[in-house]
Amino acid sequence: MKNELQLSKKSQEFIENLNLYLFSSGKNPDEIEDIVSELEVHLFEAEKKGKPIEKIIGKSPKEYMKMVSDEMVIDYRTWFKYICFIVFGSFSFSIFIDLWEGNLSYSILEIIGHIVIGAIFIASVFIGFKFISTANRSLKIQGLILGSIAILPIALFVGLIYLNRAFDTTLIYFGNKGSLAIGVVAALIIIGVSIWAKSWTLIIIMAFLILPNYLLSLTPLQEETQMIISVIMTYGGIGIYLWILSKLEKSNGY
Repeated sequence: MKNELQLSKKSQEFIENLNLYLFSSGKNPDEIEDIVSELEVHLFEAEKKGKPIEKIIGKSPKEYMKMVSDEMVIDYRTWFKYICFIVFGSFSFSIFIDLWEGNLSYSILEIIGHIVIGAIFIASVFIGFKFISTANRSLKIQGLILGSIAILPIALFVGLIYLNRAFDTTLIYFGNKGSLAIGVVAALIIIGVSIWAKSWTLIIIMAFLILPNYLLSLTPLQEETQMIISVIMTYGGIGIYLWILSKLEKSNGY
C-alpha cells in the first residue's frame, strides 16, 4: 500500500507490521485497508502534535495488533479462494511441465501430496508472517525465515518424488483428450490468478519453467548439458526477474 501521509519510520514500520499481522490472521483485505488507513491518520495527527506512537497503540505493539485482530472476523470465503488458487496454481505448474513430455498420468500419492504440500506451505506463510510482524528481528533473521518458507515446498516436492518412487499407488491416465482438457483448465487458472492478482508474475515464471527446455531441445547439445543449462536459465531467470520486480516496487514506494 502506498503511503500518502508522511509518518515517522517507527510509525510506518508498525503500520506495515499490522498490515502483515492482519493478513496472516485471515482477515478481509478491504477491512484491513480501511483499518490501516484510519490508523495512519491517527498516527499522523498524533505525530503532528508531538505525541509518541505509544499514545495511540500503547506500550505493547503485539497486544495492540492482537486486539485489533480479535475485533475482526476471519474472512473464510476469501481465504478459501486464496487457498484454492495456491493449491491448483502450484499443480498447474507441474501439469504444463508434464504436458511437454506427453499425456498426463498421476498417482494417487502425487495428487494427495500436492494438496498436502500446498496446505503446509500456506500454513507456514501465515505462521512466518505473523512471527515477523510481532517479533523485533533483524533483516537477516527475517530473510532467513522467508527463505526457509520458500525452500520448504521445494524440499517437500523433492521428498514426494522419492516417496512416489518408493511406493506403488494407483495411476490415473488421462489420455489425449483428458490431458488437453486439463492443460486448458490449468492455463485458465494461471490466467485467472494473474488477472485477479493484476500481475504477470505467474505467466513469466511459467515461461521460464517451460521455454528453456523447449528451446534447448532444438539444439544438438547432449541431454546432460541441456539439463544443466536449462536449470541455470530457469532459476537464474526467475531470480533476476524477482529481483527486478522488488526494485521496481521499492522505487514506486510500495
